[in-house]
Amino acid sequence: MKIVNAKIYTMNGDVIDNGYIVFNDKIIELGPMNEYKGGDAYDAKGAMLFPGFIDAHTHLGICEDSLGFEGDDCNEMTDPCTPNLRAVDAVNVLDVCFKEALLAGVTSVATGPGSANPIAGQIAAVKTYGNRIDDMILKAPVAMKFALGENPKNVYNEKKATPSTRMATAAIIREQLYLTGEYIKKKKKNKSEYDAKLEALSCLFERDVPAHFHAHRTDDIFTAVRIANEFNLKFSIVHCTQGYLIAKELSGNGISAMCGPLISDRSKPELKGSTPATPGILNKCDVKIAIVTDHPVVPIQYLPLCAGLAVREGLEFYEALKAITINPAEILGISERVGSLETGKDADMVLFNEDPLTVKAKPLMVISAGIIINEQEV
Repeated sequence: MKIVNAKIYTMNGDVIDNGYIVFNDKIIELGPMNEYKGGDAYDAKGAMLFPGFIDAHTHLGICEDSLGFEGDDCNEMTDPCTPNLRAVDAVNVLDVCFKEALLAGVTSVATGPGSANPIAGQIAAVKTYGNRIDDMILKAPVAMKFALGENPKNVYNEKKATPSTRMATAAIIREQLYLTGEYIKKKKKNKSEYDAKLEALSCLFERDVPAHFHAHRTDDIFTAVRIANEFNLKFSIVHCTQGYLIAKELSGNGISAMCGPLISDRSKPELKGSTPATPGILNKCDVKIAIVTDHPVVPIQYLPLCAGLAVREGLEFYEALKAITINPAEILGISERVGSLETGKDADMVLFNEDPLTVKAKPLMVISAGIIINEQEV
């Protein structure tokens, strides 16, 4: 397949004002039209070609559409420490929201457990096109979910159990991370018995898998930074709602933030003061940002609109595009396959004839691993 006469936003360098791209399931070749060797091709007629959009924090397929308890596998609220839970065991890829994501140009997502538990479980990065989760996985686990602040407190206070304070939440996390370190030492000496929870957490110490800390308030954000530094973990802050208040303090520490949901009410105390200006403020302080929906809090098909709202509130247009393409790919550790248009990467692309971050924009074409998506077939 070939596309010609497209304005190509590669997201790894300069925009190609009038270019071509050749692909099968992978990108074979791309460049300016004066280098094109000819052949039958789809004429984009100046439309804009982007990498498939990526949502780095969702509960897609875990909180299913139009269902109550039967389709809600988000939170295992019987144990505050559940790192051995795997998102891939709960995702229903035939949920209609996968189709809605795909048709909006969202071709990859991270999906995983909610924030009821201090240690919630393993997040998976998956494609949105397919019928079998095992065939759609980009990386699993792609991160380990932790949660600080209001949510674990509320859940376990109602049960009259630990944790009911922020101190206890942090203590549970520290204890398990310490035990994991000891478990790894014993394992190297062949002196440890298998422990599913500690085994699941071990990947954090190899720094192959990062920690994703759910944190809204400034104090919870700093607790996440403190714990991650104590145990030398790669990490990212999920939500970072009050990050705009401490942007300078977060600057220069290699911290990344997944900002969102940006289109929602302030439904609980720790959302007080939330603003869609946060991504722009963090970006100006050199904090790497991704923009996320937290689907189903904001339906995933509105990811580009969330980025557009951030532009309205001060984030530069190109930086907003990065926040739903290459930045989430790098934060998730899947940028060798997705997030930019480069030779050898997956042919995940979306074509627009107008600004994709506006309400009226609809893709002309969505491509996943070289397959042109037909609305009737997904």
